[in-house]
Amino acid sequence: MTLADYVATFGQAMLRRYGERVHKVAIDANFTCPNRDGSKGNGGCSFCNNVSFSPNGRNPAPVPQQIAAGRTVIARRTGARLFIAYFQAYTNTYAQTQQLDTLYRQALQEPDVVGLSVGTRPDCVAPGVLDLLCGYRDQGYEVWLELGLQSAFDASLERVNRGHGFAEYRDTLLAARRRGLQVCTHLIAGLPGETGWHVKETLRRVLELGTDGLKLHPLHVVKGTALANDWRRGDYQPLSLDQYVDLAADLVEMTPPTVLYHRITGTASRDILLAPDWCTEKWRVLNAITRELHARSLARMRPGEPAQASPVHTGSIR
Repeated sequence: MTLADYVATFGQAMLRRYGERVHKVAIDANFTCPNRDGSKGNGGCSFCNNVSFSPNGRNPAPVPQQIAAGRTVIARRTGARLFIAYFQAYTNTYAQTQQLDTLYRQALQEPDVVGLSVGTRPDCVAPGVLDLLCGYRDQGYEVWLELGLQSAFDASLERVNRGHGFAEYRDTLLAARRRGLQVCTHLIAGLPGETGWHVKETLRRVLELGTDGLKLHPLHVVKGTALANDWRRGDYQPLSLDQYVDLAADLVEMTPPTVLYHRITGTASRDILLAPDWCTEKWRVLNAITRELHARSLARMRPGEPAQASPVHTGSIR
């Protein structure tokens, strides 16, 4: 048994849809963010150091070269032959529509790229951007709009200097859904001032509005961030592994099987991670979540029904 026995994963959905593995290739297209360039603020979110989730860093190579590099690594590791270009770092709709079209098409022109996944803020998605993405979808490409919400609580978003509220997310989500565009919503567990109740209430509100996918991340403290200063002063304490595993299992059980989990944990490299240390060990976290979901399923079984061994998983959920 694997995590996919308990969670509707993006990887399994793509396998069914395309008949083979489909992997995301992360792209840094050298965008910035309105919360960094002064349009809405400076310094970005208190937890934000994009090196923690962008393998290409800044001064990125051209999009085709990044895809070529990612393709080589992923194909060697998994044998995948089909890819989704994941525009990941910073705010990937924060430019004029014509410029976005040029960048996105550079990725779509690659013969083994079957679609786009575009990560952005909910306050940076103009109607023209939605129309652009829908145009690619109508050409037969797999298209996902990934909205970084993090929390449905405006006080929490203000606390981390997010620069937008839940209303912007709601408006953008509904506009995308009216066009039939697939949306993946990013949530963070362990934000300052929040408890597990806040995270579950955020998920409830997101599911009530409707989303096609979810990404769940534990908040981790990385170098070069305002959050790192809070952590050093003792003003912020991250979740323990046990707390995160229990909360993630709760969220999975709340989520209908029609909603795909694109990710159920997040990691940072050892050279920039300050806390918690378990955020460098993806498979330790995924295996622990799998075991927790397995244990819960056993607890709900009828008396006398045979139990199955707790799984140990070493593959990718994508």
